[in-house]
Amino acid sequence: MKLVLIRHGESVWNKENRFTGWMDVELTPKGIEEAKQAGLLLKENNYNFDIAYTSVLKRAVESLDYILKEMNITLPIKKNWKLNERHYGALQSHNKEKFKQIYGEEQVHLWRRSATVRPPEVTKTDKRFPGKDPLYKDVNEEELPVAESLIDTMKRVVDYYNSDIKNDLLDGKNILIVAHGNSIRALIKYLENINDEDIMNLEIPTGKPYVYEFNENLEVIDKYFI
Repeated sequence: MKLVLIRHGESVWNKENRFTGWMDVELTPKGIEEAKQAGLLLKENNYNFDIAYTSVLKRAVESLDYILKEMNITLPIKKNWKLNERHYGALQSHNKEKFKQIYGEEQVHLWRRSATVRPPEVTKTDKRFPGKDPLYKDVNEEELPVAESLIDTMKRVVDYYNSDIKNDLLDGKNILIVAHGNSIRALIKYLENINDEDIMNLEIPTGKPYVYEFNENLEVIDKYFI
């Protein structure tokens, strides 16, 4: 079985160097092209999938759509908020470079890359709290984050992996997941048992497929970028 992970193409706020998190922003023209190129790469290498997973955020959903169009295939698609990007709390919408000048490069690096450090929280009256967004009207408010570390993100991603994605793999299905830098980092950390220190240095490029091959016991037998 194969599991392919792809980070969505460049978003408007990626380009503007802003903390995006759960803010629902568009792809840039470059991001659209990155998603299309990922689809072409998968097609050229004869990848076939049985099902696709993505978050509920439009930059991932639209990237998946462009990928499938380039592959000229239609798949069942499961969207779930547990595959969303890490929630950056009160940092969301702010420019990373500006915050480096205010808080220092080391602090911003910890907020961005640390496994355990949470950014400052949003209040539940803040428009950046997910409970204010109709996308999450069916989610228990107590489950919705006000800020997340990578470990927090990993808990929800792994929970969803074990409840849904893993069962499809056990059924012998090949799976495509189009998600976000930190939700993908979280899943990679879990699947490869990467420690908290090393995960800080793992970069997930936009639009570049990362492949896992599993045996029938769901042990990783190979992993690589294509």
